[in-house]
Amino acid sequence: MVATTVAFVALIVAVERGRDKSSGAEAGRAKQLRFDGGVMPRGVRAPDFALTDERGRRVTMRQFRGRPVAVTFLYSHCEDTCPAQAQQVKGALDLLDRPVPALAIAVDPPRDTGASAQAFLDKYDLAGRLRWVLGSRAQLQPVWRGFAIQEQLPDAEHQSRIVLVDRDGFQRVGFPGDQVTPERLAHDLRALGAS
Repeated sequence: MVATTVAFVALIVAVERGRDKSSGAEAGRAKQLRFDGGVMPRGVRAPDFALTDERGRRVTMRQFRGRPVAVTFLYSHCEDTCPAQAQQVKGALDLLDRPVPALAIAVDPPRDTGASAQAFLDKYDLAGRLRWVLGSRAQLQPVWRGFAIQEQLPDAEHQSRIVLVDRDGFQRVGFPGDQVTPERLAHDLRALGAS
């Protein structure tokens, strides 16, 4: 848990440094795009994985190359922060003029199952719009590390966060759960789609 917290703090520091010390070209491009969320450090690739979704279909990060994707981190038995975060994603998807892939990475295995994830998606009207990436703790740990996310623990809540991955597979924009709105998220997804 301490290592995860240290990794998360290091990522936040890197994000802040990335904002302040971007190269001229990257800074110009970021200014031109005017993201509402926090711009991630250049070159942080989204971790690749080959897992299954709530319907048992294979899902990989690589399959989304060529288009932006919204990635969030949820657990299917959550009754407070996760439903609110899912609704922010849903609201953003509603505002967009074209479909954008969205993933929820499970943070509570083995309790996050295909059935529990599908029930969550049905309850919040996200079935078919948000795919839930499932796996064992061992399979998901590299994904959590790659996004600097702490899993759900009995004594610690996972991070409430949404990351936007660009068409080249790089993490570009991050939103803490308490700073995201559907409008801000949709704006940044449009900007990524135009870049």
